[in-house]
Amino acid sequence: MSRRHYNLPPLTTLAAFEAAARHLSFKNAAQELSVTPGAVSHQVKALEAELQAPLFQRKHRGVELTEEGEALFETLASSFSKISLSLKTIRDRQTGDTVTIGSTSAVASLWLSPSVVRFWRRHPDVNVNQIVNDRPLRGMPDVDFYIRYGRERDARVEQTELYRDHLVPVGNAELAEKLTGCPLEELAQQRLLHLESDDKSWTTWADWFQQLGYSGPIAPGVRVNNYAVALQAAQDGVGLVLGWQRLLNPLLATGQLVPIGPHVLAAPHGFHLVGRPDAELSESARLLRNWVIDEIHQGSGELS
Repeated sequence: MSRRHYNLPPLTTLAAFEAAARHLSFKNAAQELSVTPGAVSHQVKALEAELQAPLFQRKHRGVELTEEGEALFETLASSFSKISLSLKTIRDRQTGDTVTIGSTSAVASLWLSPSVVRFWRRHPDVNVNQIVNDRPLRGMPDVDFYIRYGRERDARVEQTELYRDHLVPVGNAELAEKLTGCPLEELAQQRLLHLESDDKSWTTWADWFQQLGYSGPIAPGVRVNNYAVALQAAQDGVGLVLGWQRLLNPLLATGQLVPIGPHVLAAPHGFHLVGRPDAELSESARLLRNWVIDEIHQGSGELS
């Protein structure tokens, strides 16, 4: 007779492995699980010892899944997703008609929150929860869908491209008047506000300059880990931030931030609405999803 009913290793080892495999990072998994990276490493090693097989290849700059690790991760991710859906169904029966949508803080404040308010006025019986997080939102069990720059690598989620933006330096009116028309070499030596994010899909200043053909030195500037903070610093004259023209429309329209031309780059990736497959969404979730897509395509609200 098996020492465990399902002959499974301890669930803590499976949870630690799934998080580490999803992030391909023990550090990011530890942040999600509110433990230390050492604790995640210990759990993964315990699982590998139980299975007598390596699940990760440890490399200097991170980890990669082995063939066995890939197979286990696919099974766990699918199983955890089904468990999450069952739990959500039970919760929804108790809490009423609720939809949860996630985004970064900048997307929430500049676009999504006003859109949700307009949706609620049209559909007051649907409760919409918003999760604001500047770390990657993939794998969060209570989120029906979320806004992401770039595509997810997870083939099990539905992804709809909403729009593709343009990237331009922005600053307050005083800096814009001084710097508009200056060459890339001069821009690169200004005080730049660099966004440091766990989500590596975001275009950086280095990416932007390189795509426009400039490969010289770039000023170290100021580093922040929140785009909304960077935008406020730019409004206060601290420096220049890499601006998403359509997303920043509310700030550009009022002159709180001013684009510094003529250097503009079409964003390498689009903004996507990422979520559960249609069959797993409630009627209310599908209603909100279609609302968001329709507002973008019709140019409604703040993104017009």
